[in-house]
Amino acid sequence: MAADVYHQGERAAQRRAGLLDQGAFSSRAVRAEIPEVARKFLLAQPMLVLGAADDEGRMWATVLTGRPGFLRAEDDRALTIDARPAPDDPLHDRLTGPAQVGMLAIEPGRHRRMRMNGRAAPTGSGLRVDLDQVYSNCPKYIQKRQPEWSAATAAPPKHSSALTPDQQKWIAGADTFFIATADLDGDADASHRGGAPGFVEVVSPTVLRWPDYVGNAMFNTLGNLEVQPRAGLLFCDWSTGAVLHLTGTARTDWDPAHAAAVPGAERLVEFTATEVVEIAGAVPLRWSAPVPSRFNPPVT
Repeated sequence: MAADVYHQGERAAQRRAGLLDQGAFSSRAVRAEIPEVARKFLLAQPMLVLGAADDEGRMWATVLTGRPGFLRAEDDRALTIDARPAPDDPLHDRLTGPAQVGMLAIEPGRHRRMRMNGRAAPTGSGLRVDLDQVYSNCPKYIQKRQPEWSAATAAPPKHSSALTPDQQKWIAGADTFFIATADLDGDADASHRGGAPGFVEVVSPTVLRWPDYVGNAMFNTLGNLEVQPRAGLLFCDWSTGAVLHLTGTARTDWDPAHAAAVPGAERLVEFTATEVVEIAGAVPLRWSAPVPSRFNPPVT
């Protein structure tokens, strides 16, 4: 089954980690249809993380929000989203037409997340995504939070080629971010990364580094990076609704000596930003103070 589910990059990452057998076991969770329990889960969610490439091939991650019910499984192979990226969002123009997308529905309050990918097309009010893969994912490093709605007026975006000191401080204090990647065929993926504040190291105004902790051995993100280094990151300010989009390239550092220097790290990932977009007040959701995951490794 693993040969059918995983592409060559994912199998290469599993091989390098010595986890081919575990990856094959985890592949049993991947399906093309949305199960009934997942339909109910999607109906209850107010947020969806979406990853895709823009018209220039750069990867971005963004977030779509709506009152529960804005995500609906119209049938067992298609998802309807009653939202689209705002005009200043890096993926707005791309999603006015067909696009390959990766998606993550995440419920921090109950430590649940669901991954999907497929082919999106615009509708009158949002998007319809014909799905290729659907599966639940490891919830280990999700910080528990509860959502609240707040009036939001997005400010004009701030573009730069490097992180400002305030943006560096934001990232250095983050306990959660999202990453978008794609394989050589353009099939996109959106994933969650979590840890104790400080788990993302700001190496320089353009370089970030974080540990890759033990997971379910699917290696969807690292497998994509094995064959295609383009990546997009999304950091959300859960108290103000601001978002920070980064696009650039990422690589996995497989040197065990480097990982050994970071508590809990199985390996490290280094990201180099080429463009940064900050939008204040972009998201009408606010989230409560976190209850940290008990699985978060310590940060030195």
